[in-house]
Amino acid sequence: MSNSKKIQTNQPSTNQQWGGRFSEATDAFVASFTASIHFDHRLYRHDINGSIAHAKMLTKVGILTAAESDSIITGLQEIADEIASGKIEWSIALEDIHMNIEARLTDKIGIAGKKLHTGRSRNDQVATDIRLYLRDQINAILFAITRVQQALTELACQEANTIMPGFTHLQTAQPVTFGHHLMAWYEMLERDYSRLEDCQRRMNQCPLGAAALAGTTYPIDRHYTAQALNFDQPTGNSLDSVSDRDFAIEFTAAASIIMMHLSRMSEELIIWTSAQFNFIDLPDRFCTGSSIMPQKKNPDVPELIRGKTGRVYGHLNALLTLMKAQPLAYNKDNQEDKEPLFDTVDTLLGCLRAYGDMIPAIRANRDIMCEAARKGFATATDLADYLVKKGVAFRDAHEIVGQSVAYALKKQQDLSELSLEELQQFSTVITSDVYNVLTLEGSVSARNHFGGTAPSQVIEATNRAQNNLSKRLATLSEVE
Repeated sequence: MSNSKKIQTNQPSTNQQWGGRFSEATDAFVASFTASIHFDHRLYRHDINGSIAHAKMLTKVGILTAAESDSIITGLQEIADEIASGKIEWSIALEDIHMNIEARLTDKIGIAGKKLHTGRSRNDQVATDIRLYLRDQINAILFAITRVQQALTELACQEANTIMPGFTHLQTAQPVTFGHHLMAWYEMLERDYSRLEDCQRRMNQCPLGAAALAGTTYPIDRHYTAQALNFDQPTGNSLDSVSDRDFAIEFTAAASIIMMHLSRMSEELIIWTSAQFNFIDLPDRFCTGSSIMPQKKNPDVPELIRGKTGRVYGHLNALLTLMKAQPLAYNKDNQEDKEPLFDTVDTLLGCLRAYGDMIPAIRANRDIMCEAARKGFATATDLADYLVKKGVAFRDAHEIVGQSVAYALKKQQDLSELSLEELQQFSTVITSDVYNVLTLEGSVSARNHFGGTAPSQVIEATNRAQNNLSKRLATLSEVE
């Protein structure tokens, strides 16, 4: 779209498409201040597609002749090509994308162009355009999420046996596998995908035909128009049709949750790349250096994504605030819905692309991860479970393990490094088989159930995920 953003400002102030009511021209500053063509020109394809469907419907019900309809449709298609090639200069005097296209159409084909707006308003027109736009963008975002999930499942499969500490309160809790941790990220994105599907399904109703707010006296066929634009059905109330922006708020809320998940992932990547952890390496192409400290390698991509999360949160708050006190039906306030929405889409797609590129490039420092898991008595819970299985009450087992950990701390050893005799001083039920659960490998392998961290379970989880993603990609290809 960068080649079609030329804006004309030295034009008559009054919009001649609606200026008949007015006795003086709109102030030049007001014309610029109230215009939206600076940003809503990105809706041009959706505006033209909606206009083509509207023209076909007007022909079906006898308002336009076949010749007029053909002229309008051909003209609109030519305008789409002109815009795509950067030949259109947008006019602030014409305010928005709708008036700019309609004026250009009238210039090209004459009076038939003026008939296109019969039975509709810019109010239902823009509501339709935004839904068409967002529906397409959600498809692109769903594809981008799937790409990140593919990368996660492939890396998780490679790291199914890589042991690392699992944390609660950012303190070592129990050993897990790196592959299991990555599949937790996959599950976050799976919920995100589902939320966007729900959002897309709810928004897939067509406002066209609601006109300004009350509908129209012309014998329009709203079901025909909805079907032509691949909506499930027309919206059910004309007042609500032109004033509803729930779908934009719902999308931005879903986008905020996705960004929250990406931010959590980013936080972990940032921690893991630090010298204090050194769990992973990120290639240089995803990092930058310092202008003063030559040794620095900064994880700028995850840091920036973490920062952009606040940006999207802000857009959600902006849209909620925009709508909170609006009476029915349409108000000029709603012009402010587009920039937050557009930026949310752009930001989210950019962040997902970065993750889709970055995840496959992660390299695990496996030995360092495993050594870190040894340092925090990560198998203490396993020892407690072992005692319970030997008939010790859990609360007693908990105290025995606590005493064992205190003893090991004094000796600066891990539980697995204590001798059998040393362990038996805390409980006589402990026998030599205790070392099967005190090792990190034994601990993770013991969690061998659906959703557990055992390597075999991680492999099964990645297989299920990859099968799901393959089916999904076939569906997304059909949508495209």
